[in-house]
Amino acid sequence: MKSRPGIPPGPPGPDHVLPVTQPDELMRFLLAKLPQKNRNNIKTLLRDKQVLVEGQVVTQFNHPLLPGQTVHIRRTKIPKEKHYQGISIVFEDQHLVVINKHAGILSISTDNERNQAPTAYQLLSQHVKREDPQHKIFVVHRLDRETSGLMMFAKTERVQQLLQTHWHTTVIERTYLAIIEGSLPEPEGTVTSYLRESKAHIVYSSQDPESGQLAITHYQTLRTRNGYSLLKVNLETGRKNQVRVHMQDLQHSLIGDKKYGSKVDPIGRLGLHAWVLAFVHPVTGERLHFETPAPARFNTLV
Repeated sequence: MKSRPGIPPGPPGPDHVLPVTQPDELMRFLLAKLPQKNRNNIKTLLRDKQVLVEGQVVTQFNHPLLPGQTVHIRRTKIPKEKHYQGISIVFEDQHLVVINKHAGILSISTDNERNQAPTAYQLLSQHVKREDPQHKIFVVHRLDRETSGLMMFAKTERVQQLLQTHWHTTVIERTYLAIIEGSLPEPEGTVTSYLRESKAHIVYSSQDPESGQLAITHYQTLRTRNGYSLLKVNLETGRKNQVRVHMQDLQHSLIGDKKYGSKVDPIGRLGLHAWVLAFVHPVTGERLHFETPAPARFNTLV
């Protein structure tokens, strides 16, 4: 994974940082580099998501390695997911929490949506208070109610400020899966515009730099079927409703997105899923990479 300015070259202080000098398979490589460990020890490291290749967790023992790559062995394993109705906790330490939010769950209450079902924020607040009633949760970013996928919260105000202040250098990758109506004439490309939000909470797109905040969205068509297309979407900026508005700009709205021009709703939800979230830990400096499976209804439709 390529680094960005301001991001350290790798996680500091892991048990092992192992350079790859020739083509190999991961198990054979680790057995040679870690003579104190046997196959079962290494399988445990893989199962507990403690082995990373180029900053990404790998769990397959036969994963191919190429010269120039780097294998990192984490000191500690990522805890098993904890599931609540509406969210799953995929990572947690004393500084932050990463969750997989389900579609239909609000990230945080709004003035117009009080007294609804518990929000992700409320569920996490209850979760951390079970350990200590003084613990709190702090919002870092949001996903729309009908968008599923990965998002993170801070567990201290200091970590919240670090993440928000250095967001563009801390976050390495934010990738979405999006289902749109029809197919694009160009299978991949970039949408750039300036977004502003009206008092009615509708976001408008313009080519006038004076009329809003710069928004840049990169997209790539993964497959097309049944009159719909599945896109891989990378955000260079993170504006409210950015993917939804930019798909409307392309005249191929997200399915189920009546607010931004869609006339179909084949899966009963918005066709948007926050698929990959990768960032540099604001306290430890470790590179963390998380990926969630595509929602089952996405695969069934496209």
